[in-house]
Amino acid sequence: VGLAADTPEAEVLATIARLNADPAVHGILIQLPLPAHIDPRRVLEAISVNKDVDGFHLYNVGGLVVGNTIFPPCTPYGVQLLLDTTGTDVTGKNVVVVASNIVGKPMALMLLQREATVTICHAKTRDLAQHTILADILIVAAGKPGLIVPQMVKQGAIVIDVGINRLPDGKIVGDVDFEGVKEKASWITPVPGGVGPMTVTMLIENTLRSAERALRMRQTDDYQDWEAPVLKGH
Repeated sequence: VGLAADTPEAEVLATIARLNADPAVHGILIQLPLPAHIDPRRVLEAISVNKDVDGFHLYNVGGLVVGNTIFPPCTPYGVQLLLDTTGTDVTGKNVVVVASNIVGKPMALMLLQREATVTICHAKTRDLAQHTILADILIVAAGKPGLIVPQMVKQGAIVIDVGINRLPDGKIVGDVDFEGVKEKASWITPVPGGVGPMTVTMLIENTLRSAERALRMRQTDDYQDWEAPVLKGH
């Protein structure tokens, strides 16, 4: 659904309510950032938990704390799958996450569930290199091109670059000096072509899971319960 940038917040919320009630719709996501006059938290929380395939609803994010989320956030979910494909057991590994709240906190919680030792860094972290050099696995989503250079990376580390930055010449780069760091990393993701496609893939997977979940509920004559909010009283 495409809405103009000056669409009132009330109309955005009404559109979400209509999609929540439509049994033909199995997934709803909001393209961020939103215009300044719209409260992103109100909009995200208006999405039915059962259709929040982007994993941003308060219930789904909070569910990561106890390992009971319905739809995991797509980018951290994609990063987790990338780590799985390397055959790496993260148990006990030193993982440093340099990221914003949207990626950083969910990513850290997912790794903690797998018993990794997680350090979260951000834009105000002092002496960032002192943390990153200890990382067996370094995940970066700070939105600052060239933030991570070779001398900040441990030899043999796995480096996952979630950053997407457009340079003045139009080139898209990540947060990691790819050419320099690739000489030290055992695994490293490129930008573009790395985490981005994984995020889209996990969004599709979550949407398919939502559709399958709705079908199961219909088959058990429990569709009304499926439509009801999982977070009681929300």
